[in-house]
Amino acid sequence: MPRRTSVLAATATAMALALATGPLAAPALASPGRTPVPCVAAQEGPDIATLGAELAELPDASATAATVRVGGTCTWSAAGGVRDVRTQAPAMEEARFRAGSVTKVVTASIVLQLAAEGRISLDGTVQHYLPGLLDDAFEPITVRQLLNYTSGLKPGSAQPGATVDESYPHRFETVTPREVVAASVAAGPGSAPGKRQSYSNIHYTVLGLLIEKITDDTYAHQAKVRVFRPLGMRHSSFPVGTDPRIHGPHNRGYDWIDGELTDVTEWNMADRWAAGDLISTTADLEQLVKGLFSGRVVPEPQLKEMFTVPDIDGASFGAGLQRFELYGQELWGKTGSRPGYATGIAATRDLSRTVVYSVNSTEAKEDGQAVAERFGFPAFRP
Repeated sequence: MPRRTSVLAATATAMALALATGPLAAPALASPGRTPVPCVAAQEGPDIATLGAELAELPDASATAATVRVGGTCTWSAAGGVRDVRTQAPAMEEARFRAGSVTKVVTASIVLQLAAEGRISLDGTVQHYLPGLLDDAFEPITVRQLLNYTSGLKPGSAQPGATVDESYPHRFETVTPREVVAASVAAGPGSAPGKRQSYSNIHYTVLGLLIEKITDDTYAHQAKVRVFRPLGMRHSSFPVGTDPRIHGPHNRGYDWIDGELTDVTEWNMADRWAAGDLISTTADLEQLVKGLFSGRVVPEPQLKEMFTVPDIDGASFGAGLQRFELYGQELWGKTGSRPGYATGIAATRDLSRTVVYSVNSTEAKEDGQAVAERFGFPAFRP
């Protein structure tokens, strides 16, 4: 629509593009004994030229900013666009952002740690660990079925509105995790446990409740002591209560609301919680990928649950991670989105190639595939 073109054309003309490159830390499993070198556009491997060109085009009608980190046998990182369309200041590479459903990787990691410690069994049931949460209409649902989205639970309630436009007026309203689950229970079972994989936040909302029940602690604190602190993820956190802000340096998020480019940075995400409330950076999420895949977060044999897809037609998710193929390679990763922010993490199993991106997408809740193709896929070109 005309308004989109005029707003972002003016922004693109006025902005000063920041493209910064620098080496990242070496992944644990990539080329033992070799120190990764900076990726260059002329070499085989990541398509750095395409990634740089995509960043240089920002801002445009679909994104105001983006940051990308490529790791593995070579390393590269850069940012493009603007942090704020009003000031035209260049985007920050180390900006914090809403990571959306990448949160589920953290939640799965905590649950699998608890299983490794013998505090829960993956074959144990929700009915056993959280008595009274589900009513008699539900068959026994195991922890493993929550982890791989085969529990049969229907989605729970969230802030009103099926689209960002509809939800925007309600962005400061609070829906608690317990209310999310109560709405799911009231709707009754969606399918028999273990029969169908159906991606939804509800599985991980229940896992958040399980973590708090087993540890007698808050989910956010467990994430800090079990994942963030051991991996040096110093800029990762969860909002305190219903705080709608992103604290620390960040690129502002925007979405098209009634044809106008609207700032959607402040938003109460309490209903997303253990399924999608993480705030992080690309550097921190790279540490998560490397630490997780190398066995520093979840020990064997529990780690294999993340890379095990149930034998169900159409299934592609293990515990928290999704399997997909690209350019003849098997990759594992997770995407996430909240209004104004689209995030992705992905890697080969041996960590020879990794990517983390955060895109300030103006249609983050609508077309994650387009974002991944633009800012993620080139990192895996042979």
